[in-house]
Amino acid sequence: MIVPFISIIIPCRNEENYISRCLDSVLAQDYPGDRVEILVADGMSTDNTKKALLDYAKHHPSVRYFENPKKIVTMGLNILIKEAKGELILRMDAHNEFPIDYVSKCVKYIQEHNVDNVGGVIVTLPGNKTLSAKAIALAMSSTFGVGNSYFRTGVKVPRLVDTVPFGCYRREVFDKIGLFDEDMVRSQDAEFNLRLIKNGGKILLAPDIVSYYYARNSFIKLITMYAQYGYFKALSAAKIGKIIGIRQMVPALFISSLWLLILGAIFLRPFAWLLVFEMALYLAANLFFSLKISLKNGPILLPFLVWCFILIHFSFGYNYLRGIFDFWILKKHLRHKIADLPLTR
Repeated sequence: MIVPFISIIIPCRNEENYISRCLDSVLAQDYPGDRVEILVADGMSTDNTKKALLDYAKHHPSVRYFENPKKIVTMGLNILIKEAKGELILRMDAHNEFPIDYVSKCVKYIQEHNVDNVGGVIVTLPGNKTLSAKAIALAMSSTFGVGNSYFRTGVKVPRLVDTVPFGCYRREVFDKIGLFDEDMVRSQDAEFNLRLIKNGGKILLAPDIVSYYYARNSFIKLITMYAQYGYFKALSAAKIGKIIGIRQMVPALFISSLWLLILGAIFLRPFAWLLVFEMALYLAANLFFSLKISLKNGPILLPFLVWCFILIHFSFGYNYLRGIFDFWILKKHLRHKIADLPLTR
């Protein structure tokens, strides 16, 4: 097997609690060390992240440190891609840990299959030991929480998909379709991968490529994250020119129907009954899936799971609609750059 040179790129900001675990797992890979470079861009961290990165760069020749003055992940990715020397470019994230064979499996699959990007399945872990953090991790791994997002819920055999996390790209992909879109504060991978598919590219999800992701550890951070996901998924769709994936539309359609029924109920009583019926149906489904998950992981998690699903669905759905209004109707992204948003930690 040819052993291509690979550039691992990791953008981060304020990740002092996770960056060491991430880099230790990357440095422990079974891929030949002389065929890897690890490029890290720090988004002007205000904690001890920069100190940790400089220490790694000092003691590990393969680690190179860069600053990302604009702070946003997308800008960090583009800084690192421009500096990367590899034939393959593998995007990683500071909130993750990677098994020892992660890189070698990515290289194996991209060589054996005629694809442009390879990624794997995420195992979502709690951000801390609280019940709310555990419930958040479980909700983010559930089909009721994230729909048919295969990289979160898992697959049994390799399959072509519309996006993967932490993808391993052929270098020529960036020469062909450009870098990550710097309007995309969130969902930059999704937009880039949709652009790749639109230009004839193929993306493979492999079941035995696994990474471990530490979920947000509070309800406030969960709300913020899914608000940004929803808003920027709408921007991604506007940039591509079409909506791809029914799972992204379901929360928005649900919230739209509630608004219409509330409006109708002001004038006609039957709409009020329909509103009650729809909410009861949603809560019943929520309770069913929450109970099913809590019976496997601890009954005490039941109320936390119910609340997590509500936050995920309503935060994503409302902000997806807000994004549709801003980007499909007002065309904000065509008039000026989208304002930077603070990223959740």
